[in-house]
Amino acid sequence: MSPGGMAVIAPVGGKTGDRVIAYVDHLGRLEGQVARTFENGFAMTIAATARKRDKLAAQLTWLANRNILGLPEDRRHGRFAPRNPAARLIMPNGVNLGCRIIDLSQSGAGVATDERPPIGALVTLGKVQARVVRHLEDGFAVEFTRLQHSDFIEETVCGG
Repeated sequence: MSPGGMAVIAPVGGKTGDRVIAYVDHLGRLEGQVARTFENGFAMTIAATARKRDKLAAQLTWLANRNILGLPEDRRHGRFAPRNPAARLIMPNGVNLGCRIIDLSQSGAGVATDERPPIGALVTLGKVQARVVRHLEDGFAVEFTRLQHSDFIEETVCGG
């Protein structure tokens, strides 16, 4: 992927010139046209203003380097320590265990536990499904699969 185009693995290919709208994690809505097709997908152009291309280039650079350089995640939502940090965690293998919430936001949480599920693994924190995004010294960080409402986040993750 580059700010001007990307290759997409998809069950359908379309035809050269077909309009495409893609929603890409961390990048949002990208619009363009099929430039060429290949087995299992297609390449597309990305129609964007110069400003949008610059922003996309910065986002791609950040995504490519964040793990290598140990950069912090993109903090889109303010984090806070919950009043009651105790929570339940369901691991990918179905094991249900207690944990402590280090910090919390609408989009994710820091979880204190001795367990270290692999990065990318799906877990359930309280009532919220989340994906492990990195390991911490005393646990791991998750990004929720869906943005949580700020008024109810403590109830759904910590149980109140």
